[in-house]
Amino acid sequence: MVRTEISLFLKNAPGELGKLSALLSEKGINIDALTIQDASSYVLELFKARGKSIKKIASVANYNSMRQDSAEYALIRFLADNSDAAIDLLSKNDYVFDIMPVIAVELENRPGTLAAVTKRFGEEGININYVYGSVSSPDQKCLFVFCPEDIDQAARIFNQ
Repeated sequence: MVRTEISLFLKNAPGELGKLSALLSEKGINIDALTIQDASSYVLELFKARGKSIKKIASVANYNSMRQDSAEYALIRFLADNSDAAIDLLSKNDYVFDIMPVIAVELENRPGTLAAVTKRFGEEGININYVYGSVSSPDQKCLFVFCPEDIDQAARIFNQ
């Protein structure tokens, strides 16, 4: 199922995730999936991509400065049960964020299920940029979030 992922940078400091989650909670917005990474690794990947493509998005000095500054921030990616309400709330509270369509799939929690799904992506020639997932108990299904390069082609896999 295609869902809207919200990505934002939060200050990498105690209490910041609590403020964000409380803000969403106060408006009855639930977080269905969440991943957090140090933003400096994200900026480093941008720097590597610049080198591979020879495309100057910024100067080397700017990238080095961004990498140092980014260690103070974390990159948060999450799915909300009501994306429109979450986007509206974040906008009203001056958060800087981006949205992206992703594929969210509930999978059976047994060996080989993830392998079958990712193998299908490969057979269809779809690259997966990143994935995150979780399960709460051995008896429940897993929720996995895939960010494929081609969202339309990936969505067709799950509509068949």
